[in-house]
Amino acid sequence: MSLGKTNFCIKALLGKGLIKLHNFQNNRHKLAYSYLLTPVGIAEKSAITARFLKYKLAEYEQLRHVIESLQSEMAETGGKREEQT
Repeated sequence: MSLGKTNFCIKALLGKGLIKLHNFQNNRHKLAYSYLLTPVGIAEKSAITARFLKYKLAEYEQLRHVIESLQSEMAETGGKREEQT
């Protein structure tokens, strides 16, 4: 997986609240930020995350194809986009 795909998915997971990113280095109350999941909870969260990541990767690929298509169109038209009437 590329760095771009990884960052795209991590930002999406952060946005959905499925993962949290904290700097624990200077905090004396580290346990206040941790939580435990039961084995069933871990399995459920894993399944949800796997479905979400599959969706986000498909979205990323679709966006990548759109960008490539637009770049190709720009190259063909010399940077001038044709207007449709």
